[in-house]
Amino acid sequence: MTLEIITADDMLATPHGFFTRKGGASSGIFAGLNCGPGSSDMAEAVQINRARVTDAMAVPPDALVTVHQVHSADVIAVTGPVSPRPHVDAMVTATPGVLLGVLTADCQPVLFHDAQAGVIGAAHAGWRGAKDGVLQATVAAMEGLGARRSNIRAVIGPTISLAAYEVSAAFMQGFLDDDPANAQFFSGGRAGHSQFDLPSFGLAQLRAAGVAAARWTGHCTYRDAERFFSYRRTTHQGEADYGRLISVIRL
Repeated sequence: MTLEIITADDMLATPHGFFTRKGGASSGIFAGLNCGPGSSDMAEAVQINRARVTDAMAVPPDALVTVHQVHSADVIAVTGPVSPRPHVDAMVTATPGVLLGVLTADCQPVLFHDAQAGVIGAAHAGWRGAKDGVLQATVAAMEGLGARRSNIRAVIGPTISLAAYEVSAAFMQGFLDDDPANAQFFSGGRAGHSQFDLPSFGLAQLRAAGVAAARWTGHCTYRDAERFFSYRRTTHQGEADYGRLISVIRL
């Protein structure tokens, strides 16, 4: 099966892509392009899948840089693969040929590019990392490499949508404690619960950070099982594990 790569029209100046689960070597509950070495999938299958991604991006396998994601707001500047993988959730680089990659399964994968400065970034932004400021931290780290906020374009890839993301009243209260204006990202829900709009929250943070443009591709990971892995869907279905989608960008 052919790989499926979602791209953003306003970021075509640099090779990038939000890969779906189509076209991979994994089987069973991981069927497709599972790129998560932290999953219980066969290591050989994950390695094949990641090699297919690097081949599609026209770089050797060792050009792909991923980190040990921990839902933090921490960012690292890289010039190539780092071993052992640092416990951070975003990377930036100004080094041509380095392929930045983040893994997700409902959390937001966010790709950044300043075409004029030649600086890129990639962030894993779940609710916790987004709440703690990983997107703003990524923009600041890009500035440290010579980027300008007014030139940075950011795109949020496939992530869980409002309709699929039910949260508790305590969860919502944590956001309201940070800023009462965050109420705009919650709506409806059954008694004692609400629906959280994670991509809208991410977009608001990016725009407040002063980037030139920010948008979401509009794809919901939970609602499209044929194309996307989803931690929440896996949990609801009682499955033992779940695959990880990969999103990448390079200069």
